[in-house]
Amino acid sequence: MTFKYSFTFPISGANKLPRFKEWAAEHAPEIEVSLPPQVPIKSETLTIRLKSLGDRQALMTRLAGVDL
Repeated sequence: MTFKYSFTFPISGANKLPRFKEWAAEHAPEIEVSLPPQVPIKSETLTIRLKSLGDRQALMTRLAGVDL
């Protein structure tokens, strides 16, 4: 199965990918994500790829109000 869905959320600062990976491992380990190889420090968002619409909705719900 491919990663057909995407989700973009606000995140700023350095080390976006490690911070997201740590959060996802703790709060959403069952959701498979595909991350970009790198994200510029100046970027204020992170776009990840997901396998299903259900995964996207679950991640949106879990990230609501979270400050990464």
